[in-house]
Amino acid sequence: MLVTALLRKKRDGGTLQRDEIEFLIDGYCRGDVTEYQMSAFAMAVAIRGMDPGETATLTRAMLASGKLLQRPDGGELKTERPRVDKHSTGGLGDKVSLILAPLLAVCDLDVPMISGRGLGSTGGTLDKLESIAGFQTHFEADQLDRILADCGVFIAGATQHIAPADQKLYALRDVTATVESVPLITASILSKKLAANLDALVMDVKVGDAGFMKTPERALELAKSLVSVGGQAGLPTTAWLTDMDQPLGEAVGNAIEVNESVEILRGAGGPVRDLTIELCADLLVRTNVADDMESARAMLAQRIDSGLAMERFERMVAAQGGKLTQPLPLAASHPILAPRQGYLSHFDCAAIGDSVVCLGGGRRKVGDRIDHQVGIRVHGRVGDFFEKSQPVMTLHCSVTQADEYIKVLADSFDLSSERVESRPLVLERLGIPSLE
Repeated sequence: MLVTALLRKKRDGGTLQRDEIEFLIDGYCRGDVTEYQMSAFAMAVAIRGMDPGETATLTRAMLASGKLLQRPDGGELKTERPRVDKHSTGGLGDKVSLILAPLLAVCDLDVPMISGRGLGSTGGTLDKLESIAGFQTHFEADQLDRILADCGVFIAGATQHIAPADQKLYALRDVTATVESVPLITASILSKKLAANLDALVMDVKVGDAGFMKTPERALELAKSLVSVGGQAGLPTTAWLTDMDQPLGEAVGNAIEVNESVEILRGAGGPVRDLTIELCADLLVRTNVADDMESARAMLAQRIDSGLAMERFERMVAAQGGKLTQPLPLAASHPILAPRQGYLSHFDCAAIGDSVVCLGGGRRKVGDRIDHQVGIRVHGRVGDFFEKSQPVMTLHCSVTQADEYIKVLADSFDLSSERVESRPLVLERLGIPSLE
């Protein structure tokens, strides 16, 4: 009866106390609170929300359901490097993690990155890395400790011991239309990041048609929640609101995004490099590795252009069982041409993302197999000018699939006869008053 009373209290707009939230989470992990009861709790939170104190308590309760990644305390694994991480709410062509993690590692930071797989969009970070032959994403905690000590970085999947309450609750949220609840998103992200025993976290909150949060208002609400709860939990957290009304970079897919990441690690420019450097610079300043953003940007650019970041990426890949050959193979290429001259004014991001998923580059449900070789390369950004018959995109898929998706992608962008302004990449920054 106590569970029913708590659910009724939340449903009616009441504030749950610390012991009440802990009772629900502990009971759910033990099996005393049923899945249908926890589904009712998630729905009540989605409708009624939570105040910052409730959200922080929920986060800590989910964190306490599992174990922390240990910090070295001496011996052969001893290190004094600050431990940091980054999390993105996800978007079209977002491969920043593949560059950011090894780049920070060559700036004397440890980056224990726990990542996920894509669902309902293109592949996640782990799917992209699994395009590399032999690359492993699941390890025991002691194995991850050794990879981190050797490389300063790993990118791996969560173990069953990291915030297991979140793993159980997320599965329910996915089937009860409660994924978009800001308090539940906050607790889900931060319970896992807190488990990594970090010194600083930077959040990349995507805003736009291809982002999880479609409007600046919703994105700002989530960013404020993450910064507030992270701070209450003792994890200095900053949040960047960044544009996701167009693909980030050129590549959308899995192997094709690894290829673009390697190009950037070898010195190529563009928006992915720019955003990666900004997010990394945030962490360098926060951990006192750099004095200010300007010097941090210079350090990061040097680490890329010198080849050090690429060397560390190769070292991480090898440590996780991968054999990197470049470029990774892609399916056959099919150009999508501009029907007339004009300035690129708009992308239908849903059509682009859905095309990659339908071609096998993403999942509709957990367990779907990924075709790493399909994907799309976008040859311009909003504001760029194209001549008639110039390729706007290149589709990589089998010949039998090509005709259908060429038609879809030909309708997924607009060209304007009038000049179009380019879109800013960074929209807003929270929790970092001292960076500039």
